[in-house]
Amino acid sequence: MNSDVVIAGIGQIPVGEHYELSLRQMGVSALRAAIKDSGGLKPQALYIGNMLSSMVSHQANLGALFTDYADLGGIEAFTTEASGASGAAALRLGYLAILSGYVDTVAVLGVEKWTDMAHSESETAAALGLDYDYEGMQGLSETGQAGLLMQRYLYEHNLPADALGGFAVQAHANGVNNPNAFFRKAVSLETYSKSGMTNPPLNLFDAAPYADGAAAVILTRRDLLPKDFPQPVVRMLGSAIATDTLALHDRKDPLAFIAAKDAVQNACAQAGIMPIYTDVLELDDSYSIYAALTLEACGYADPGKAPALARDGGLAPTAIRPAMTMGGCKARGNAIGAKGVYQAVEAAMQLRGVCGANQVADARLAVTLALGGPASTAVAHVFDTIEN
Repeated sequence: MNSDVVIAGIGQIPVGEHYELSLRQMGVSALRAAIKDSGGLKPQALYIGNMLSSMVSHQANLGALFTDYADLGGIEAFTTEASGASGAAALRLGYLAILSGYVDTVAVLGVEKWTDMAHSESETAAALGLDYDYEGMQGLSETGQAGLLMQRYLYEHNLPADALGGFAVQAHANGVNNPNAFFRKAVSLETYSKSGMTNPPLNLFDAAPYADGAAAVILTRRDLLPKDFPQPVVRMLGSAIATDTLALHDRKDPLAFIAAKDAVQNACAQAGIMPIYTDVLELDDSYSIYAALTLEACGYADPGKAPALARDGGLAPTAIRPAMTMGGCKARGNAIGAKGVYQAVEAAMQLRGVCGANQVADARLAVTLALGGPASTAVAHVFDTIEN
C-alpha cells in the first residue's frame, strides 16, 4: 500500500456576506465541488472545522447535518474546534486517519456562518477564543488584544504607527486576482495610513474582516488516484499542532509566538525540510501583527524586520518569500473556522499551477499555518507536488 496522503479534490465558495445562504448550503456547495474535482471519490469519513455554529446557526451536530445534505450516507462525521484554527485541525484529523490506515479517503470541510448574528454579538463571539474568565469577561476582545500586541511591538522595535501597512497592501494586491476574495481592490500605503483606528494603533486595514465561507478538500491515498488524474498531485508531507498559554498576560513574552514556531518546525521536520526553503507560505494574517510575529517566530524574518519585508515587496508572489498569495485573511476574508481549509485549497492551487496572475513560479513546496487566537493554538501543514 502506498502510504502517501494526497489532495485529490478541492472546493470553495467565495468568502463574503452570504445572507441568502445557510450554513448547510455553503458547506454542501464546497463539499460537492471538492468531490467533483476529485473525480467522484467517495469519502469514508468527514471531518469538519467550525468555531461558531452552535452560537450563530444553532447547529451542534454538523457531522450528521452535512453527511445528510451532501448525500454521503452514514459515514463517520464530526466537528473539531480550535478557535480560528478549527479547519486546520480538521485537516490534520483527515491526514492522520488516512496515514493510520483506518480509512482510505476522507472529506475535510471548513465552514463558518458569521452574518446570521447581530453586530452587537460579534465581538463576544470572536472573543470565545480568549481566556473568558480573565480576558473576555473583563471586556477584552480579540481586536483589542491584537491592538495591545501591536502597541507593544511598535514600542519594542521603535517603529512608527504605520509600520505594518505593507501587510494589508500586499494582501489586497493579491486579492485583486482572486475571484473568491471578499475584497478585490488594491490599497496604497497612503490609504492605510489615513484609515480610522479601531484599537489604537490597530487601524481598519490591520484587521481582516470576519465573513461567511466554506472550503473543502478530499484526501486519499496516492495509489487510489485514477491513472489519468488530470492535475499535478499535491502530497501532504507534514502536520503539527502546538499550543501556548491561553491568557496573553500569563505568557513570559507575549510577542513570542511560540506555538506558531513549534507547529511550523514540527511539521517541517516531519517533511524533512527547513522552513526557510518553502516556496509558498499561507500564513495567518487575521491581524497584521499576527503576520509579523509569525514571520519572526518561524525564522522568516529577524525580530522587528517583518514589517520592512512586507513593505518592500518581500512577500509578493514574485518575491523570495511569497505569502498570502491569494489575499490571505485580509483580502480573501477571515472565515474563522474555515480559514485553515481555505489555506490548504490555496496551497494546492499554487502547487497545481492554477493561480493565474498570482502564481508563484515553479512552486513545489508550500506551508500553511492557521492560528487560534494570538497563536494560543497553531496548526501547520506542509505540501509538495509529485508526479502521478
